[in-house]
Amino acid sequence: MNTAAHFLANTPAQLLPARELMAFTLGCHIMLVPFGVALPFITLVMHHRGLRKNDPVAMLLARRWSAVMAVQFAVGIVTGTVLSLEFGLLWPGMMGRWGDVFGLGFGVEAWAFFLEAILIAIYLYGWRRLKPRTHFWLAVPLPFAALMGAFGIIAANSWMNTPHGFSLDASGNPVNVNVQQAIFTPMFGPQYWHFVVAMFLTAGYVVAGVYAVGWLRGRRDRYHRLGFTVPFTVAAILTPVQFVLGDAIARAVFHKQPVKFAATELVWKTGNHVPEYMFGRLQDDGTIKGGLKIPQLDSILAGFSPKTTVTGLTSVPASDRPTVVQATIAHWAFDIMVTIGSLLILLALWYAWCWWQRRDLPQSRWFFRSAAVAGVASVITVECGWITAEVGRQPWIVYQNMRVSEAVTPTAAASLWTMFGIMVTVYVLVFGAFLAVLLAMRTRWRLTDAAAGSAAGLAGDPEADTPYGPRPEPAAATAPGNHRAPGSDL
Repeated sequence: MNTAAHFLANTPAQLLPARELMAFTLGCHIMLVPFGVALPFITLVMHHRGLRKNDPVAMLLARRWSAVMAVQFAVGIVTGTVLSLEFGLLWPGMMGRWGDVFGLGFGVEAWAFFLEAILIAIYLYGWRRLKPRTHFWLAVPLPFAALMGAFGIIAANSWMNTPHGFSLDASGNPVNVNVQQAIFTPMFGPQYWHFVVAMFLTAGYVVAGVYAVGWLRGRRDRYHRLGFTVPFTVAAILTPVQFVLGDAIARAVFHKQPVKFAATELVWKTGNHVPEYMFGRLQDDGTIKGGLKIPQLDSILAGFSPKTTVTGLTSVPASDRPTVVQATIAHWAFDIMVTIGSLLILLALWYAWCWWQRRDLPQSRWFFRSAAVAGVASVITVECGWITAEVGRQPWIVYQNMRVSEAVTPTAAASLWTMFGIMVTVYVLVFGAFLAVLLAMRTRWRLTDAAAGSAAGLAGDPEADTPYGPRPEPAAATAPGNHRAPGSDL
């Protein structure tokens, strides 16, 4: 019997559907997280530019991004609430035993969530109703609220990776909880900053990618140029920073979670002069099929020397490590993440070189094609990062303290599969509605730009409308028999 079959034969029947359901909902939710964490900051950068330079195009972009931010946040409420419920419904063993130790992180995230909702509402309400600088300063706390939410979630997840801040009584239950140690675990710092920068980088590339597509379709106005330049600059600056942070978190995993590191790098036996494999598949006998082998590189990357000893998967019993399939999944996710990150660095350097040489965007269409793809690629790296972190930790839900099989719900597997089908249907409808709303907003903005540009004698000019002051009167408002009050927003 191979290890995968042995794993399935020795786990509860409900474990697979519970894991699939959690993976699906988390994978969907995490696609929205970059915009919840980073879009407020990018929007305020554009807003500040508009105020400082009295730039109506920048102000218009900030106003429209704030509307997208609100719609995204509304969808995030749905997907985030589902995840919160699933922690209690699918993993009662973990929450019942360990909730008092690491649950504060979820509490911080909940408070940040409500604070962010209030601040977004104020920010949206303030357009055309508050003085420009008052409106801006009331929105300044918004990015900090978003970072606080990320703080809470990463505090909980880093604790699951390196649990600290408690001792165990004779029955194996946690006692003497130290909240500070439970939050600031050894993995918290590397994981938090790696995550936050990934969110900013991803949001920057995705937003810029929208305007890169417009640029490729011939929309070469200042609106698209500015909409591309600001978020892409944020992402390009952070890309090499993320490469350094990624190396730091990999080194932290090497020291604090050596078996996860072995799974990520497909290291079967403990030793030095360990080669690095790009892709490839781990076999039951420890050999690696396919992939590109680079001699000694894994030891060099882990400890800056080919003599560095790297712990192998066989250093622990088979029941205490990922299966060969799980190790291969974690390895591929990690390699995809690193490959895309390296390509993004090249794209950022291309952009920086052209800007340094002539203070202008690259002229090649291949640059804008690459920039358009970079947004999707960044979302893929975020997904791969979570796959690496969660699959590489198996079979532990609380590293070396509780197995996933011990935490799973006793609910029948058939019921969980039914729930999984329902959730897939619901999420398809939710994300379909989200996309439909965004497309409707885009269409309305284009019609508004065309109407405003025509009224100014500049057909299609998006600079004709500004976010402060009375809105332009629609044609219907000035038609005979229409007595709507001038300047009314209703």
